[in-house]
Amino acid sequence: MWVLIAIVTTVVLAHTAPFPFLLDRFAPARSLWHMPRNTAPPAVYLTYDDGPNPAATPELLDVLRDTGARATFFLIDSHVTDETAPIVRRMFEEGHAVALHSDTRALMIKTPAALAETLTRQRQRIQDLGGASPCRLFRPHAGWRSATMIRGLERIDHRLVGWSFGLWDFNWYRRPEPAALAARLAGRASAGDIVVMHDGHHVNPRPDRSYTVEATRLLVPALRARGFTFGRLCD
Repeated sequence: MWVLIAIVTTVVLAHTAPFPFLLDRFAPARSLWHMPRNTAPPAVYLTYDDGPNPAATPELLDVLRDTGARATFFLIDSHVTDETAPIVRRMFEEGHAVALHSDTRALMIKTPAALAETLTRQRQRIQDLGGASPCRLFRPHAGWRSATMIRGLERIDHRLVGWSFGLWDFNWYRRPEPAALAARLAGRASAGDIVVMHDGHHVNPRPDRSYTVEATRLLVPALRARGFTFGRLCD
């Protein structure tokens, strides 16, 4: 019985673990969960998921501009529209990195060819509407991944991106409080860490993400006080 439980747990975690696990060990060249630690000065990597959000993302870009930090934005295809195209262009113009995200776990069961085609089409839409091409990174919805997804990424020379353990804004279905979130992230961060917060929502195109904006406003100076700079994953 315990052997069966261990096998089932391993299979489940291989696809859903919010940290590097079995699939990532088999394809380390296609999986990115941490950046190099030995940069000088040490860097952390702010990332934002589920945008662009016409309500919150411009305010977040204001904060990043005012604090002098750069970030990587993982965009959902359906949220990239004529309305939000100027926001995407601003991301590029202000020196941020842009990459691909998804709003569904269904991509993990697509064939490698179908996934490659889907992501290639999404890249082209961002380039057409945003004026520049996203880098070759993809973050799956909630981190759910599969062997076929890895093979699909190989076809188009993309890497799957996760985040460093504990460095996310998930708060067990309670709304994060900006000061507490910023303090937790700043206290746990170390060189090369990837931080993930949300400026959007995978379903709602205009959610209230004021907590992300304010948390970033507090987080950047707290990390800088610890000697960190801010890198882009695409670099």
